[in-house]
Amino acid sequence: PTYDAEPTALPPADPDELDDLVADTVLDGARYGACTLRAVSVRGDSARFRGEPRRDSLLTARFGTGEQALILVAMATGARATPGAHRAAAEACHWIGRAVGRSHARLAQDISAARRGDLKSGLHRLTDRSLGKLRASAVEQGIDPEEYAATLRCLLLPADPDCRIRVFFGVGAGGLFRLRDGEWHDIEPRLTDVTGEPVVGFGSLPTETPEGDRLTMDLGIPTPPSPYEPAPEPPREPFRFRASVARPGDTLLMCTGGFADPLRGEPELCEYLTGRWSGPPPGLAAFLADSQVRVKGYADDRTAAAVWEA
Repeated sequence: PTYDAEPTALPPADPDELDDLVADTVLDGARYGACTLRAVSVRGDSARFRGEPRRDSLLTARFGTGEQALILVAMATGARATPGAHRAAAEACHWIGRAVGRSHARLAQDISAARRGDLKSGLHRLTDRSLGKLRASAVEQGIDPEEYAATLRCLLLPADPDCRIRVFFGVGAGGLFRLRDGEWHDIEPRLTDVTGEPVVGFGSLPTETPEGDRLTMDLGIPTPPSPYEPAPEPPREPFRFRASVARPGDTLLMCTGGFADPLRGEPELCEYLTGRWSGPPPGLAAFLADSQVRVKGYADDRTAAAVWEA
């Protein structure tokens, strides 16, 4: 890689806006139920060299207590080449965190009862509202909503040790991978995907057609009644959802595009991580080191959350 492996320049700071500063690296982890979580967000080589803030944002949160608790991992990436990208990403994570936190009891019940249809429709609404609030925030700040935008990817992990259902949902580019029996599988939901692996009890009627997810997000914008009305906004990124049952020994990886792209484009990175992540969960420092393995041609921020199943 062209850039140095370590940070070179700090982003510029405003003495009156110090809360706007973003750390180069965020690292977190936990162990609940049958899973061990490791999560990291690292500024990319390019941003480290140019003194630009990390555009990725990471939120890990536990809502509730005991076996009824629900763990949320949310990550977002702000639009490229926009000055407020890091703020948009942080807002997206905070909005979805508030929405999930206020509904965590019902979500935990739906996950335990394997109500896939209820989960998908409910999480779709929460995501739509959260991204809608992000657009409203842009309007309040006098910013183009297309520039003050972010991808959003989330994992829901129940603390109940008897529940092996793992729920992914989100909007925008990134990756969802599973390491099973020494092999990586790209399980990113496609537009025609409606399920993960079969889940016993998933009998809820779907709220969408069998062909897959809706192609646009419902932001509550009505269709103009006549050609004299303003044109509707362009279609949003499709909502993606996957609920699947984890097996003992699995490693589930959710990441932003900055990590998904080299995983898909460089087989040697997959081979390296297979050797590192096929055994017991690594410690926080080891996970950070693994997530920073450098690949020529890939210099974006990397945000990743991995879940090891006991």
